[in-house]
Formats: sequence, structure tokens, C-alpha cells
Amino acid sequence: MKRNKHEHEEEHVDESWLLPYSDLMTLLVALFIVLYAMSSADAAKFEQMSQAFRIAFAGGSGVLEGQPALENPVISKSDQGNVQETPETTHTQEITELENIQSQVNQYISDHQLTTKLETQMTDEGLLITIKDDVLFASGSAKVQSSNIGIVKDISQLLVMDPIHNVIISGHTDNVPIGTTEFDSNWHLSAMRALNFLNLLLQNKELDPQYFSSKGFGEFKPIDSNATEAGKQRNRRVEILVQSNALPNQ
Repeated sequence: MKRNKHEHEEEHVDESWLLPYSDLMTLLVALFIVLYAMSSADAAKFEQMSQAFRIAFAGGSGVLEGQPALENPVISKSDQGNVQETPETTHTQEITELENIQSQVNQYISDHQLTTKLETQMTDEGLLITIKDDVLFASGSAKVQSSNIGIVKDISQLLVMDPIHNVIISGHTDNVPIGTTEFDSNWHLSAMRALNFLNLLLQNKELDPQYFSSKGFGEFKPIDSNATEAGKQRNRRVEILVQSNALPNQ
């Protein structure tokens, strides 16, 4: 009886080791799948990896279901040529391009001793070039003075850019009312000044008209107080805005 009992116990060898062994093999399979996917991560391989995980874990709900895609996948050498520029890179390039244009305009201002007539500044929208109205127009007139047409032509050449940028010309006045047979308001006067200035710019055939537009703001966008003559003089101006190509919806 004792011998029979001993033989019966040997027939039932303990197989509890199979459970941790199975878990270990499952984890190894998962590890190799992850390493393979990371060698060149893309949407198709990521889906394969997700499916393999679901199969490996007994066809359950899947550990990767509902999880976001990898934020920073490892890029293989073969894919490095197709890396897209980030918004930060594009913005930096735009600033550099606009600063180069600003440098050229500032050099022109210095060379022609126009520091009291023209000025430039970088804004959130792009490069802003401001021209005092007495450089271009006689009082109450929207016609560019013939003696200063050369300045407009020089500026038009500075606006020949690569890459091309949108350019907005805007006219501004002080708050002194105007009522003539030609213009019934400062709004009308400022709009015509901007349009006439724009027409002169576009005589340069190197500029593409589709990237240019004009606006008239009258006295409603002052940059100084209209309570003084100096302030009024600053408010009477034409502005050239070279827009950044990195702006939304451009």
C-alpha cells in the first residue's frame, strides 16, 4: 500500500512553475514588440503593436486601447529627411526674415538722412514701417508729392521679398475735421492716401498685387495725443505693415 501511494504521487508532478514561466514569456514577447515598433514608429506599426499586446494578454480589452499616440517617437535615419518644421522653428525663421528687411530699411533711412521722417519697429503682427504724412502729402491732399515719389519707389524695391509676405498700407490723420469738396471726412482722406501710396508702390512690377491691401483709419488709431501740435503731427502718417507668415490663418 505504501509503495502504491508513492508511485501515485510521482505521477502528479507539481506544474505550478508553468504559470510564472507563461507570464515571463508573455512579457518577453511584449518587450520585443515594443523594441521593434520603436525602431521606426508610425501609425501602422503602432496599431500592430497595440493589436499584438491585445493578443499577448489573452485577448482582453488591450492595455493600449484609448491611449494617445506616442508624443515623441524615435525617428529612424531613413525618416530624418521628412521631419517637419515645428511652429517654434517657423516662428524663429520669420523673425529672422523680418529683421533682415528691417535692417535694409533702417540702412536706407540712415543713408538718406530720414531718421525724423521714417521709423521701423517689430510688432506682434510683423514689421511696421511708419512714414510721416508731410513726407508724402501736402496738407489736406491725398496726392503723393512729386518731389518724394523717389522715396516711394525706393521703398517698393525694399518690399521685394523672398519669401513673399502680405503687406498692408494704412492711412491715419489727426482729429482736426476736414470738409472739402474732395474729402468729406478724415476717414475718406486717410483711405485715399493709403490707396494712392499703394498704387505708386505697385508700379514696381516685381511686386505681386495679390499680396497688397490698403486701409483708412482716419483719426481713430492715434499713436499720440491730439492735444498738442507735435502729437497731431505724429498721428498724421502712413504705415506699411509687412505681416509675418507665421500668423494664424495666413
